[in-house]
This record gives sequence, C-alpha cells and structure tokens, in this order.
Amino acid sequence: MKNVYMVSLGCPKNLVDSEVMLGALEQAGYTLVDSPEEAGILLVNTCGFIQPAVEEAIDVILDLAACKAAHPQQQLVVTGCMVQRYGRELLGELPEVDLFIGLDDFPRLSALLARSSRSPDMIIQPGSATFLMDSTHRRRLATPSFRSYLKITEGCDNRCSYCMIPSIRGSLRSRDIADLVHEAQLLEEMGVRELCLVAQDLTAFGVDRQTGATLVHLLAQLLRQTNIPWIRLLYAYPSGISDDLLQLMADEPRVLPYLDIPFQHVSSRILQRMNRHYDQQVLNNLMVRIRTYLPHCSVRTTLMVGFPGETTEDIELMVAALERWQLDHVGVFPYQDEDGSGAALLTGKVTDEDKAIRYDQVMAIQAEISRNRLQRLVGNVEPVLVEGVSAESELLLEGRTRYQAPEIDGCVYLTLGQVNPGDIVSVRITEAHTYDLVGEVIEGEQEGTGAEKTNRRNFC
Repeated sequence: MKNVYMVSLGCPKNLVDSEVMLGALEQAGYTLVDSPEEAGILLVNTCGFIQPAVEEAIDVILDLAACKAAHPQQQLVVTGCMVQRYGRELLGELPEVDLFIGLDDFPRLSALLARSSRSPDMIIQPGSATFLMDSTHRRRLATPSFRSYLKITEGCDNRCSYCMIPSIRGSLRSRDIADLVHEAQLLEEMGVRELCLVAQDLTAFGVDRQTGATLVHLLAQLLRQTNIPWIRLLYAYPSGISDDLLQLMADEPRVLPYLDIPFQHVSSRILQRMNRHYDQQVLNNLMVRIRTYLPHCSVRTTLMVGFPGETTEDIELMVAALERWQLDHVGVFPYQDEDGSGAALLTGKVTDEDKAIRYDQVMAIQAEISRNRLQRLVGNVEPVLVEGVSAESELLLEGRTRYQAPEIDGCVYLTLGQVNPGDIVSVRITEAHTYDLVGEVIEGEQEGTGAEKTNRRNFC
C-alpha cells in the first residue's frame, strides 16, 4: 500500500526534514493519508534533544505499533534525531519497528522502503550527521501554504555543556546564499507570505564557509530577489547579533521586528558553566542596542532553571533582569541531565522540588510582564496574518501580528471581518490578555489574498 501516515515531532528544523521526506515519497508515488488505519507506511520523525522528547517519541511509536498489530501488512518506520543519538541499541528496545533510518539517509527514504526485506533493520551512518539539504530536495509543506520555514544551516559549533545537538546533528554547515534564495523563490511561487528563517544558530550563518557571507548578506538577497512580505528570524545566538543586523531590520519593514534569542540564563557564573560565550553584561548591552535600533521589537527568549550550581541568588538575578528588560515572550524549562553531556557531570545538582519552585516564580513574573507588553497594543491598528478558524471556537478566526511567531506565541482572535487564510489585513486591537489579543478587521485594508489553510491533522 503506497499510503503513508506521518507524525513529525520536535522543532521546526525537524519539520523541514519531514517535508523533505514527504516530498520524496510523493515523487515516488506515495499518498499522504489522515489516519494510521489507512496507511501502508507508518512514519515517525523523532526528536532526541532532551529526555522528555525521547519519551514522547517512544509513546508515539508504541501507539502506532498497536495499530500495526491490528494491520500486519503495515510497515513502521522511525527516523530523526532519536535514531541518530541512540543508534543500534534501539533495535533491541523497540522490536516493533521495521526500519530505523538515521539523519544522513532519510532523503533516500523511498528507495529504502522499496527493499523487499521485512526483518527489523537500521540504516545509519556512525557518529554525528553530515547531510546538508539544498533546494533540489522537493518539500511537501506541512505548514499552511501561506507560511513556511527556511532552514539555512545544519548542526552547531557552540558546544553548550547541556546540549546534545553537535553530537547528533554534527558541526555547523551553512547553505549557499544563491541556493537559499532559489528555495525562497520556489516557496513564494507556492504562495508563502511569511518565511521563518531557522537554524540552531542563525547568527553563525556563513562562519564555516569563510567567504565573508553573513546573515545580513543572506537577508539582503532575500529582500532583493523575492517579494515575500514577512521574513521572520528565529533562534539567534545573543553574542552574534550585530549592529548591521539590527540596522537592516530597522531599515527593512519586511524583516519583521521580532527576534528569538535563547538567553538560557542571566547569571554570568551559570552561563560560564553552560559554556555559553557571553555574560550578563553582554545581554544587558544587547537589550539596549535592540531597543535603540528597534524600539518596538518583540523579543522572545528561553530560560533554564535548576542548572547544576544554580542558587536562589541566581534566580533573583534572572527575575531582576526580566523586570529590567521587559521581554515579550519567555519560555522557561527545568534543567534535566542528558547522558553524554558535559553538564550531566557537574556537581551542585538542584532538587526537582526547587526546580518547580523556581519555574513557578519566573513564570509568574513573566506572565505579568507579557500582559503589560500586549496591553500597549490596545487601540493600535496592526497588520495581521490570518491563520484561519480558531482552535478555540468555530465562531472566531485567528491570526498573528508581526510580534507573534507561529506555533510558539499567542494569537489575535478576530471578532469582526470577512477574510481568508493567508490574507495580511489591518486589525484594530480591542483587548489584550496574558498571551493573546482580540481585534476587529478594518474592512477594505489588506495586502492581497492568501491561500486555504493546509490540513495538518496528521502532524504532531
């Protein structure tokens, strides 16, 4: 049966890999279906970055294995970061899986599926991955057709003490600017109106090639050679954000006033133990520079609590910094040891109880800040990209402002107006809550018509 049901787990970078797999399968004559019972191939693209992600992947695999038990003709295939991280030991741990595929071999998935063998097997290159996609790899978008991710690098050289990405995904590998521009043009032809640039570290783009090309050069070419109205930057390393980048963002309204910058911590002592290549003063200076160049820029970050050696004084530094910086979006995560990481060997472990207390403390402070930051938009007229019918109620539409990234931030609930998914419309903001906004479409003011929302029910 050349029907495939897929579950894609993890981050947007992993989702791009899933889209490459689906593109290859469609070229080979496979059809994507909405339920596992309809499928001949059950495909899971896993995340293996942290233990909770591994546990989620195993739960999904076992759920699909139960479906396979009722339909013996099905083939269960698992790929992604978890496979690359744990390798051949998965054959014994998950005998229900017919085929494991590592990160260097997933682009030839259709050829591997065509093999006649049905005994459990693993196709994986030893060590960390080396594959780097290019625009010749066809993608079947899993996002709505009016927005997409553009993965500009693979791997990472930062070597944070808690992070397994370099050992899984390999060292930094940047794509060619001309190739990225070509892919962006293909996405524009498909109707994409919001292009989100993603990488493990956007600001490292080009460093490995040693040609002088930077993120700023890439953005300049994307602006010159496409007409995509919204370009968003996700995952920028704090010490890599240059004045040139901030100036370009200030000069070019198509590069949205939004920066996702994982700080991970605020305490210089903890940042050093994390092997992050900056300190608190660098973060203070960065926020001053962002507010100088882009006074209304929305800043998102992630913070970790409970890192080995962290004290209550370190958390007080974090809280004080949040109150000083007034960030728009903050994700907080309790630290967990990862086997094989340097941080797992550090002394000064924090108890789970203290992690929970610190998590609640930081989240409570940030909730009030986020509410106040959104309140400043009430009464403004803001461009909003319409996503479609709200998940909360079929009576509402929802969309996002320039200050809200897809999937991770809040949304704008639209109470009045006739619009289509993919439209960018003018909306008067009437209410602000902790994470979401409410607004009314100003009829007759919009930037063109978008496309219908893509069905993503079979993507997790």
